[in-house]
Order: sequence, then C-alpha cells, then structure tokens
Amino acid sequence: MGLLSKKNVGGDEDLAKDFHFPTSKKALLIFTRNPELGKVKTRLATSVGDESALKIYKFLLQHTAEITANVQSDKFVYYSEGIHKEDSWDNNTYSKKLQQGDDLGIRMYNAFTEVFSLGYDQAIIIGSDMYDLNTEDLDNAFTALKDHDYVIGPAEDGGYYLLGMKQPNQALFSKKDWGKDSVLQATLEDLKDETLKTLEERNDVDYYSDIKDNEAFQEFLPDYLDTEF
Repeated sequence: MGLLSKKNVGGDEDLAKDFHFPTSKKALLIFTRNPELGKVKTRLATSVGDESALKIYKFLLQHTAEITANVQSDKFVYYSEGIHKEDSWDNNTYSKKLQQGDDLGIRMYNAFTEVFSLGYDQAIIIGSDMYDLNTEDLDNAFTALKDHDYVIGPAEDGGYYLLGMKQPNQALFSKKDWGKDSVLQATLEDLKDETLKTLEERNDVDYYSDIKDNEAFQEFLPDYLDTEF
C-alpha cells in the first residue's frame, strides 16, 4: 500500500506540496483522530456526553500542539480521516499526512516506514490526547535514543503513550490486541533482547475518572456532574 493517500494527492501540484526535505535527523509522529461529534473519546462520552467529550478532545489536541511545537525535531501529524489545512496544527510547523492501513498497528508501522524512508535516524510516535505530557518529556525521549535502540512510555491502562526507535520493526505492530491492556506487555516481550529505555508511567484520558479531579477539565464538564471545583 502506498504511503501517500489518494485523499492527500490530487495531481502533480499536490505531490510537489507533499514532497519533504528533512531539516533534522529526528521525526516526531503525532497520530490524531479527526474531531467529530460522537466519534472521539467514546468511553469518556458515556459519562459526560458526546458534546463535552468533543470539547475535551479539542482541548487535548490544542494542548498537544502547544507542547510539541518547540520539540527539537521535524513534526508530522497523521490524521485518521481527512487532512485539514486550517486547524490546531500550524502548516509551517507540522507536515500533514493521512494514516494508511486497516488497523492501528499497520497504520503506525506505515508511518514509521515512511519517515525513515525520508532519511530520519530517530522517530517517536505519540497520540494527540495525553494531557500528562510536556515538551521536556519528548526531548528526553529523543535523548534516550542516543544510547538505546528503543524508548517506550508506559500508560497506566496497559498500553503505551510513546514509542520511539531508530529503524522500523514490524513485529512491534503485529499480533497485538489494540485498545486492550495487553499491548504494553506484548510490546515489551518483543523488545526483551533490545536496548530499551522505559520512561515514567503516565495516565491518558479515557474515562471520567481520569479528569474529574483535574481543574483544567472542569469548564468542559456538564452541570449534572458533581465535581469538587
């Protein structure tokens, strides 16, 4: 499967716009789901409703854009559906791509393969909905790749919020139950013979319990929820 989506290429002019010259040896890949009502943060929405879930997701997108803008790397945003020119991701800061593949593992592997084919020596992938993440965390992850072949950030739910490497490794993205709490352990098993840096465990935002005590999210919650703020 080609890594340039037909949705992203409409002829020679679009192909020329998509052509990319690396300005760094490091690539940060940001996987994002297009913000559509009823299609984002669905587990959170069971408690706060679709509209609040969408507002929270857009807030998380903006947070991710803010913490990644100054990371010392080239930056790529991979959209789940269609590419938007005018959104949280500045066109001068982020190269915009479309995810390719039938499941999350294939899409991530294709993204890594694409950026390494462009000449990058290090690549790190994150999602776009981690509030418990900052610029220093990402710079430290790249630093870890100087002395390790892989870096991983474990999530409290049994997945991971960050994965970095120096070359594509298809095994990391195969035979995984994506969205389940077995993903981290299965990935660590794949990496047991590799040089790996493990970062601090962090919590992502999937459920109301993840945000109910965090003041930053209170303005997005419906009035019927009882909060301490």
